[in-house]
Parts: sequence; C-alpha cells; structure tokens
Amino acid sequence: MSRTPLPEWAPHQAVWIGFPSHPELWQDDLDQARDEVAAFARAVHAEGRGEQVLLVAADAEAAAAARALAPFAEVLVQPFGDIWLRDTAPIVDGDGRARDFQFNGWGGKYDLPGDDDIGARLARARGLIVLPCEWVLEGGAIDGDGTGLVVTTEQCLLNPNRNPALTKEAVERRLAADLGYTRVLWLGDGLLNDHTDGHVDNLARFVGPNRLALPVGAENDPNWRVYQDAAARARAAGVEVVEIPSPGRVLRDEEVVPASYMNFYIGNAAVVVPVYGTPQDEAGVAAVRALFPDREVIGLRADAILTGGGSFHCISQQIPA
Repeated sequence: MSRTPLPEWAPHQAVWIGFPSHPELWQDDLDQARDEVAAFARAVHAEGRGEQVLLVAADAEAAAAARALAPFAEVLVQPFGDIWLRDTAPIVDGDGRARDFQFNGWGGKYDLPGDDDIGARLARARGLIVLPCEWVLEGGAIDGDGTGLVVTTEQCLLNPNRNPALTKEAVERRLAADLGYTRVLWLGDGLLNDHTDGHVDNLARFVGPNRLALPVGAENDPNWRVYQDAAARARAAGVEVVEIPSPGRVLRDEEVVPASYMNFYIGNAAVVVPVYGTPQDEAGVAAVRALFPDREVIGLRADAILTGGGSFHCISQQIPA
C-alpha cells in the first residue's frame, strides 16, 4: 500500500501553476486570465512568506508574459494543452515520489497535445521519482484529509468515459494501492455544466481531519439539491460538515457556469478563494476565513479563468515539503 498523500494544508515546498498560453483557446479572455493567474500566484507567494511559485508556460511568448506579470516566480517552459495542472500534473507525496496517472482529456472531451505527459515531464524536471499509475485519474476528482479518508463523486470516478472496466470496488482498491486511501466518501453528482463530469474540488473540500466544507445555496441556486445530497451522504458517513455560502446562480452568455468558492487553494501563508462579483462573495470568503485562522484568506476575481471551466485550485498542484 502506498503512503497517503499529505493534506493540502500541510507545508508546501512549491506549487506548479498553469499560465494561460494559447490565444486560440482563451481568445478575448487571454489577457484577463493571465492577470488573474498572476494575482493568484502573487497571493500564494506572499512576498516570500508563502511557497515557491513555479509558473508553467507552454511556449516562449507565454513565458515572457509570465515573467513580466510575476517577476517573483520561477517560469518553466513545458508544452501543454491547457492550464489545468491539478488534473495533469502528478500527485506528489512528502517523500518526493510523483504518482503520474493516465489522462484522457476528461473522458475524451478535450484532446490537447502535451496534456497526457506533462505530469511526468514536470516531475522529472524537478528531480522527483516518477511512479506511473496505469488508470485514468485527475487530481481534481479527489480530495484527502491526510488520515486515509478521501472524497470523490460517483459522477466522475465511476463514469464509463474514464475507466469503463473498473467497478466501484476496483476503484477503491486502486485508490488504496496507489495513494494509500483506506476510506472513500462517495458523493453523487458534481456541479451543473462542469465539463469535468463533477470534480469534487468544485463541490467539497476537506478543511481538517474528517471535516468537510460544502456549499449551501438557496432554491434559485442550480446546484442546491446537489449540495443537500452531498451533505446528507457526508453526515451519514460520520463526517463533520461545515457549510459555506454558495455564489448562487452565475451566468456567462446566459448559461449557468460552475462557479464555486470551494475551488480555493490552501497555501503556506494564504488561502485564495475565487470570487465572481456576486452578492454572496463577501460571505463566502468570510466563511472560509473562519476555517483558517492561521493563514491570510484572500478573495480574488476568477471570471476569465472560469471561462475555461475552472478556477484557482484547478490550475495548481502543490509539491509537499
């Protein structure tokens, strides 16, 4: 059995952050997305009080833009399809071993060159031991509390577009063998219109051992039933639930988008929460702040990053100390 990954609140050596690199993917949102990523990186770095920031750019032009916006960061040039390094970078443990899972473009939706092997390349460039894991798993699909407990969604991990031959029991055995998780909390669906098929890091996050933060929304929130079902499952499993206000119904071009305060990143010095200009933003950030009294909790706009389908947690992957 593998050693269980450290929880995100454990000390970090560094963090990989994807930097928007392809104009054809980001179009009119490219410049704003770059500004938002740089602001996130700056908050995580915290003027040297946080952790080393490794901005990953796909080409020389993007690297130059990254250096101009974030002179405090180390910029790495590694070709990739898009910035969602939570899913394509390796999962690293405290012993410097990088578990590199297979990646199939979120069930075959986005087949972009470089995304299938960016994890191994980043790990080797860092001098980490690469351990290939022969099944499809994205980092945003799971979240652990450091004790052996992991949370995920049935919508994602049991989706036939990932590992069609694996049963629920087989997935649990693989999580134990490759990542040391001995208990799985299965939630149901993720957020509406989440093209990752319901990644849990947009729905539920551990904020302490056996302590799970979950959104709570009004009935005009398109995901309120999802939140209720998730809370009921967690409590039935004996997991403490902490409620965080939801941003509610957030629209882009008249379509509901998967906006969530749960896509926060827990850094050494700061917890960075995505906000979207809704009336609930202040309450959402305040609720997260109450959970991390030893860190600065910062709300930053993530509107342009969200046009690509995710937010701060989705674009980052920590390297434990």
